[in-house]
Amino acid sequence: MDFNVKKLASDAGVFFTRAVQFTEEKLGQAEKTELDAHFENLLSRADSTKNWTEKILRQTEVLLQPNPSARVEEFLYEKLDRKIPSRVTNGELLGQYMTEAANDFGPSSPYGQTLIKVGETQKRLGVAERDFIHSSSINFLTPLRNFLEGDWRTISKERRILQNRRLDLDACKARLKKAKAAEAKAAAEHELRVAQTEFDRQAEVTRLLLEGISSTHVNHLRCLHEFAEDQATYFAQCYQYMVDLQKQLGRFPATFVGNVDAASLPLSTSPPAATLPLLQAVSPIPADGTLNPADVKPPASGTRKARALYDYEAADSSELALMADELITVYSLPGMDPDWLIGERGNKKGKVPVTYLELLS
Repeated sequence: MDFNVKKLASDAGVFFTRAVQFTEEKLGQAEKTELDAHFENLLSRADSTKNWTEKILRQTEVLLQPNPSARVEEFLYEKLDRKIPSRVTNGELLGQYMTEAANDFGPSSPYGQTLIKVGETQKRLGVAERDFIHSSSINFLTPLRNFLEGDWRTISKERRILQNRRLDLDACKARLKKAKAAEAKAAAEHELRVAQTEFDRQAEVTRLLLEGISSTHVNHLRCLHEFAEDQATYFAQCYQYMVDLQKQLGRFPATFVGNVDAASLPLSTSPPAATLPLLQAVSPIPADGTLNPADVKPPASGTRKARALYDYEAADSSELALMADELITVYSLPGMDPDWLIGERGNKKGKVPVTYLELLS
C-alpha cells in the first residue's frame, strides 16, 4: 500500500512538472527543445496522411453505401464482431417489383414483356453492385481502416511519450539553470543526462515509425489500383448489361395496342383504300417490319451527320454495325420506330439505334 501511495505521489509530481513546463513554454517564459527539420517534416507528412485517409475512407463509405442508417448498422455489427446480414440492393429490389408487376399485368403483353426484361437487367445490375461493394470493402476500405486503427494509434502513442520526454528534458534544463549549490548542480546534471538519453531513445523510436508512412503510401497505392480495377469491372458489367437490354428492347413492337381493350378499337384498323398507295409510296418499310437496305433511299433533305458513341454489333442484315467514334450519315423514314435511324457509311446502310449516336448537325 505504501509503495502504491508513493508511486501515485511521484506520478502526480511528474505530471505537475510537465504541466508547469508546458504552460511556461506557451507563455514564452521557458525554452523549448526544438526537433530537427527532417523530424518536423515527418510529423507533418504523418498528420496529412492521417487526415486525408480519414476523409477518403468516409467518402468512399458514402459512395458504396449512401444510406446513413445502413452505414451505422454496419458499423455496429463490425464493432460487435458479428457478421453483417446480407442486404438486397436497390437494383435487385426494383427488378423484383418489375417482375411482380409483369405477372400482374400479364407477362405476355408488350408492357409485361418489357417489365420482365428490364427487371431481369435491374437484378443483374444489383448483383454486380453488391459484388463491387464487397470487393471494394476488402481491397480498399479495410487497409485504410487498419492503418487508422493500428499503425496510426501506435504512432500517436509514441508521439505522446516523446512529448512527455521533451517536457521532462526541458524541465531538467530549467532546474540546472536555477541550481546554485554545487551539490544541486551535480544532481541536476545527472537528471539532465538521464532525461536526454530517454528523449533521444524515444525520438529514434518515433522517427522510425514516422518513416514507415512511406510504406503505408505504397500499400495504399496498391489498394487504390485494386479499387479502380473493381470499379472498372463493375461499370463494364453495367454497360454490357444495358447494351444487351437495349438490343432486346429494340426488337419489341413500338405499339401497345395489345394492352388496349378490344371493344374500344374500331371494327377495322386498316387504312382507307384511298390512302394505301400514298403510304406505300412514302414508306419503304414492309408491314412485317423487315428492312432491305438495298431498297432504302435517303430523303431529299433531312440527312444528318452522327458520331457513334459505342461499338454496336448488327443483329442481322437490316442493321448497320458501328465502331465507337466513327462518323456516319443518318436519316429517318416515315413509319420507322423512333428509337432507330437509317445509317449510311460508304456503300453500306442499315438501321442503327439512336441511343448509340451523337447527332452532330
